[in-house]
Amino acid sequence: MPGDDKQAAIPVWDTMATLDLIGLRKSFGDTQVLRQIDLSLADGEMLAIVGASGCGKSTLLRLVAGLETPSAGSIVLDGKDIAALDPSARDIAMVFQNYALYPHFSVFDNMAYGLRIRGLAADDIRRRVDAAATMLGLSDLLTRKPRQLSGGQRQRVAMGRAIVRSPKLFLFDEPLSNLDAKLRVQMRAEIRQLQRRLGVTSLYVTHDQVEAMTLGDRLLVLNQGRPAQCAAPMDVFERPADTYVASFIGAPAMNFLPAALAQDGMAARLDAGPTLRFADGRRPGPDGRALTIGIRPEHLTVGESLLSLQVDLIEPLGSETLLHGHLPTPDRTPMVAKVNGRAPAGEAIAIGIQIENLHVFDRETGLRIDPLG
Repeated sequence: MPGDDKQAAIPVWDTMATLDLIGLRKSFGDTQVLRQIDLSLADGEMLAIVGASGCGKSTLLRLVAGLETPSAGSIVLDGKDIAALDPSARDIAMVFQNYALYPHFSVFDNMAYGLRIRGLAADDIRRRVDAAATMLGLSDLLTRKPRQLSGGQRQRVAMGRAIVRSPKLFLFDEPLSNLDAKLRVQMRAEIRQLQRRLGVTSLYVTHDQVEAMTLGDRLLVLNQGRPAQCAAPMDVFERPADTYVASFIGAPAMNFLPAALAQDGMAARLDAGPTLRFADGRRPGPDGRALTIGIRPEHLTVGESLLSLQVDLIEPLGSETLLHGHLPTPDRTPMVAKVNGRAPAGEAIAIGIQIENLHVFDRETGLRIDPLG
């Protein structure tokens, strides 16, 4: 990360804070955007928020920032309900997607502006800006204007402007979406290192699940304004709470196969034909209970004659290949398989399933069904 060799000389400001969202709701007219958000962030934790467009993730961030007023509920920062406070009184810094820099200001003046508004002494402003600039690799760019900077440098300036304020809470609103793919990878690593170094409690909204998985201590998946799941990123990936989460987290998306409970709850009989015996024990319910079996593309194996995948599209990605196709069922159940290297030949490919990696959901509710005991 820029400035790593100088980090020992950089002061770390006291930014300890917790955040509690209690019964938070937001409606615009008759449209409910957020429904009963109850959430607690520990001091120094970064929570990544993901979900489909329109799920309420940006609205949630705007409520915490004070740019929107909640319809109900409390926003408690470090033990104080700030829901009724003006944004300027909340001790929160926000990093936007579009950088929101003043084009006629230098880098130094952009970073210093908020401190001058607060009436800090010139020496204190210089110390804070210099420290943040060293941390972010901006020390040689302080006299430049935003138009003279690359996208990554502008984003660092935006982060520097937030850092110098020493806020209790960072809010990131899709800050990397305007950057190219290579720079996004670099910048998300820098953001994570920076957040850990400063220890600032943070909310990070993104549409990019890779960003969410790599940046968040926990991952909040929103579905139509409701929390579908909130857990450590790998817990969400490995044990999705429902079919919505399972389909949203993971690329390519999880495959879903209609099935029914069989063998006294010890197996699933696929509509596509074969019966799969669970590797981890019995599921509750009577035989015939309608299920959805989830299996990720990487947990399908080529060459085992359990299912026949009719290949519609081959997508070579270099070290691996995606096979897009369908099963020969009346509803042409779609399926994607991920294989190492080149695609096998043929329009119909024998596919097997790694039984130990099955996910079992109730077909009616979409909720995960865990084994008894």
